Amino acid sequence: MKKLTLDMHDIFNKHGAIENALRETLQEARDKKVKIVEIIPGKGSGQLKKRVLKFLERNRDLYDRVDKDSKNWGRLFVRM
Repeated sequence: MKKLTLDMHDIFNKHGAIENALRETLQEARDKKVKIVEIIPGKGSGQLKKRVLKFLERNRDLYDRVDKDSKNWGRLFVRM
C-alpha cells in the first residue's frame, strides 16, 4: 500500500507553512489515490501535534480518519 510522509521537523515554528504543508500533502494523496499519509510532528512538547490535530479537525472533508501511533506518539496516520 502506498503512503506519503510529511515530516514536520523543518517547519515546526512556521504557522502558515504548517497548514500549507498539511493541505498540500493531503491534496497530493487524494490526487495520487494514496491511502495513508504519515504525519510526523515529532515528540517535543506536543504543541505541534496539537496544531496538526486542530487543523485536521477543521478539515474533516479532506480525509476519512486519523489514527495515533500507539508505539510512537510523535506520529499520526491519516487514512484517505
